[in-house]
Amino acid sequence: MREFLRTNAKWLGAGALLTFLSGFGQTYFIAIFAGALRSEFDLSHGAWGGIYTIGTLASALVMVWAGGLADRFRVRALGPVVLGLLSLACLAMAVNSTVWLLPAIIFFLRFAGQGMSTHLAHVSMARWFVATRGRALAIASLGYSVGEGLLPVACVALMAFVDWRLIWVGGAFVALAGVPILLTLLRTERTPAATAQDQNATGMNGRHWTRREALGDPLFWIMLPAVAGLSAFGTVFFFQQVLFAEVKGWSHLQLTALFPLYPLVSMGAMLVWGWALDRIGTARLLPFFMLPITLAFLLFALTDSIFGTLLGLVAFGITSGANATVPTAFWSEFYGTRHIGAIKALATAVMVFGSAVGPGISGLMLDAGIGLLTQFQGFAVYFVVVTLLLTLGIRKAARKLPVTAAS
Repeated sequence: MREFLRTNAKWLGAGALLTFLSGFGQTYFIAIFAGALRSEFDLSHGAWGGIYTIGTLASALVMVWAGGLADRFRVRALGPVVLGLLSLACLAMAVNSTVWLLPAIIFFLRFAGQGMSTHLAHVSMARWFVATRGRALAIASLGYSVGEGLLPVACVALMAFVDWRLIWVGGAFVALAGVPILLTLLRTERTPAATAQDQNATGMNGRHWTRREALGDPLFWIMLPAVAGLSAFGTVFFFQQVLFAEVKGWSHLQLTALFPLYPLVSMGAMLVWGWALDRIGTARLLPFFMLPITLAFLLFALTDSIFGTLLGLVAFGITSGANATVPTAFWSEFYGTRHIGAIKALATAVMVFGSAVGPGISGLMLDAGIGLLTQFQGFAVYFVVVTLLLTLGIRKAARKLPVTAAS
């Protein structure tokens, strides 16, 4: 591992930089300012939620097209544009005084942050690494956990001393500072464009699948509920954290005191899942990566103890770590890497879409009298069904993989 890190530090660092900076467009960061934004623009909870949903859904739709750019342009060329756009979106949030511009600002934050920054990081790791793809994805994805662990704590502390708008100005400078760092790290990309065609890895039946061909494959559609479900229901848990604490009879502080464990477990799980991908293979691991989050939601629903919820967060973190590595390895291993940008763009769009509609679905169920703990039990059942479908689908599709991948 030490030699792997030393040899590939530049490219792994570029991936980790992109995943870290994506935090400025992630729900966990934007949600910090929900109270300030509602107060500033006199928004109800429903109005703010509607604005956030509209911006996020629009970014998901654009991702379907924009994600394919990763197949046509090198990360060295596309990455600075994405980070520049993210910086401008942060600056726009800082200076905006018109409520009607909020949906557009949310759109650009989500598109450049959660969408394209994560997409470029995953696609580049999947394309640049083959035998060590799992480890590369895991290390690059550590940027997510660093962002989740540092940004909320730092920003909440800063809000006690400075105006919330200044924090967004700081975010703009940090994102912009990432541009020269990225260019330095990618002065030479690991797979030069001139030889990329020869170094691409094939998928099922020993060929490179186009996006249109992938859309005609049943396994593609079996995988999408897993991508959407993890994004939607994972977001619901954190979105409804205040209500969850109330239902359990705890203070919000008691619950949030457990949250730092989540990114720590997720970081460790990323490395373990990445190692296992390289040793065991995607086909064998994929059917099982949602079992921990199934257990997590059952614990959230059925236990009334802080310790039970702590165990649930550990299980949640294990699947979160897997989700940062396993799905991307799946798309590249089963469908090849030549068109991985276009194919992965659909998955990224579904992921963003899920994060947008999850809280809305949960809110509608609450309005219909379906309690939060009952919802969590339903989420667990959903993951069991999807796991069974994946098991059947992967078992059949794995026979079409090249011998090295299948084994």
